[in-house]
Amino acid sequence: MRESSFIKRNLQRWKKIQQEPTEDPDEMAERFTGLLDDLAYAKTFYSHSKVTHYINGLAAGIFQRIYRNHQGGKNRIGNFVKYKLPLLIRRHHRLFLFTSCYFLLFCIIGAFSAANDETFVRGVLGDAYVNMTEQNIEKGDPFGVYKKQNEWSMWLSIAYNNIQVSLLCFVMGIAFSAGTLWILFRNGIMLGSFQYFFFSKGLGWPSVLVIWIHGTLEISSIIIAGTAGMIMGNSLLFPGTHSRRESLRRGAMDGLRVIVGLVPLFIVAAFLESFVTRHTDMPLALSISILLLSLSFIIWYFVIYPIRIQRKGYQLTPDGQLIKPAAP
Repeated sequence: MRESSFIKRNLQRWKKIQQEPTEDPDEMAERFTGLLDDLAYAKTFYSHSKVTHYINGLAAGIFQRIYRNHQGGKNRIGNFVKYKLPLLIRRHHRLFLFTSCYFLLFCIIGAFSAANDETFVRGVLGDAYVNMTEQNIEKGDPFGVYKKQNEWSMWLSIAYNNIQVSLLCFVMGIAFSAGTLWILFRNGIMLGSFQYFFFSKGLGWPSVLVIWIHGTLEISSIIIAGTAGMIMGNSLLFPGTHSRRESLRRGAMDGLRVIVGLVPLFIVAAFLESFVTRHTDMPLALSISILLLSLSFIIWYFVIYPIRIQRKGYQLTPDGQLIKPAAP
């Protein structure tokens, strides 16, 4: 686009921002985000033009007003957990929904394939695992695999493995999201065939009550890690008005923040798998309570809570800075 056309298209909006300042947090955030997009475009195509300096001045003015309510570096971890991560998830809720549905689809395909092909489960899970589980079933301890290792060493190894899988799922997003989709596909097929295997042995509901004690947090975190990978991958596919390099930088930072936020979940999931899941004879009420508590937390923190705080006026700038609503 020619510079004159760019100016003509946006001049009235810029004049309104300059001449009609606002204290409404939603409108300030919208104006600031729009100006940052304009500034990125101007720096890319008209880096030495006066219009670039003009837009930068407008953005700086709003920045100063916005951060009257910003607490700077105080309580950074608290702000990240309470506001920034939920708002980041909210920004990508549609992508989160897509990865959830995509993963569920291949879980169903994995279960359907296992139901129609006796060799499918062994092909996916491996002969060693299937043979071991069948032996445990014959011994009357179908979930004995969770009891073989020392709790502490098991916790560390599982937590490390889960974090490694999430990082791989994120990093593979660099392949225009295809790498992340492949990992979600594999894990979905494995989970579907794995779960069908126990149902085919008459152990479906016992497996749900045992395995999903830790699996609820673990599988949810893998799906969210897939969302992080797609955030980065889609930033390459759909750069918008930004240069592809700048879009990738933003997408990578957003995705990395999501992955950092998932680390505690993977640690808790590993703790449950190592210290709790092994107690396969625990009371039914306790097993259901842990499972429902984990599921409720995922739904509340990653779906309901982000919508609520956004409606209260909290905003996140494109570079990840928190904007709090103006005091009444």
